[in-house]
Amino acid sequence: MSAEQLEDLRGRIDALDEQIQTLINARAECAREVATVKLDQGEDPQFYRPEREAQILRRISERNAGPMPDETMVRLFREIMSACLALEKPLSVAYLGPEGTFTQAAALKQFGHAVTTLALDSLDDVFREVAAGAADYGVVPVENSTEGVISHTLDLFQQSALSICGEVELRIHHHLLVKRGDVKIARVLAHQQALAQCRGWLEANLPGAEHVAVGSNAEAARLASEDHTVAAIASDTAAELYGLVAVAQNIEDQPDNTTRFLVIGSQAVPPSGHDKTSLLVSVNNKPGALSELLQPIAQHKISMTRIESRPSRQALWEYVFYIDVNGHRDDAGLAAALAALEGRAFAVKVLGSYPKAVI
Repeated sequence: MSAEQLEDLRGRIDALDEQIQTLINARAECAREVATVKLDQGEDPQFYRPEREAQILRRISERNAGPMPDETMVRLFREIMSACLALEKPLSVAYLGPEGTFTQAAALKQFGHAVTTLALDSLDDVFREVAAGAADYGVVPVENSTEGVISHTLDLFQQSALSICGEVELRIHHHLLVKRGDVKIARVLAHQQALAQCRGWLEANLPGAEHVAVGSNAEAARLASEDHTVAAIASDTAAELYGLVAVAQNIEDQPDNTTRFLVIGSQAVPPSGHDKTSLLVSVNNKPGALSELLQPIAQHKISMTRIESRPSRQALWEYVFYIDVNGHRDDAGLAAALAALEGRAFAVKVLGSYPKAVI
């Protein structure tokens, strides 16, 4: 390539950058006008619309012609939308801390970096802060593709009036982080889920090291930064925050290791066209109760994607069932199935209908 051709390409890039910048500012101005219209309506406006964002991001993925990968294009537009939303109303999002956890990464994937993230000490605190209005939304982990559900998250929905407003799926890559790479590792620290997800690698590569479960991978990274004989299983973000080096990357036993997170808030979400509904169902303890309960779901051809049982905490050996199904509660088929469920179950609570996770 000649110097003239290179200079021409650089000129074209500069011109495109100018156009992109102009269009982004035009979009931001539209967002400001949307805020004005909502406020003029005289009601408490919903500035963040999960169904609207999901529809936009799906269209972006569908029309993307490359060479930019769909996931990258969606991420870029997510940040543009986040910055524009901040001009309407800055959002605060609570998550299970400390800073540098995968839950924070999930929050930023869902809301973009223009939000304020609040690191809290426990899942209970996340639910409490959102319910009190101290945070607009919360992000909590609910299940991992390798290790299954996070039981405490499910249990908190039994007493909470909050709704599920969205879901986030995050690929989890674990790295072995240390303060110094030339020292023998005596202990490996991580959240118990991370230790389980890396068990095979640890047994093969660090058979003599003690495994110690701590509150979070970010906490493990902090502790590793204070002791050169300690290694942490954590993310790239944690490594940067605590000044650690990765002596081994992607040590998870399953390469497709993914964690699903839920967005919790106080709003009901309208249909997006690609939705999921989560239910909490209690049944009388009698033979065939569960089979009878599930019949309306099958009769109305509703696809059930998950069912989990948990102690009801109301009586000994009484259980509630957490059920995820495809569709929105306003869809005719699902609405009919829910009506039939209410006639068969002791209690039915719709935890939320919300857009399925976007890449």
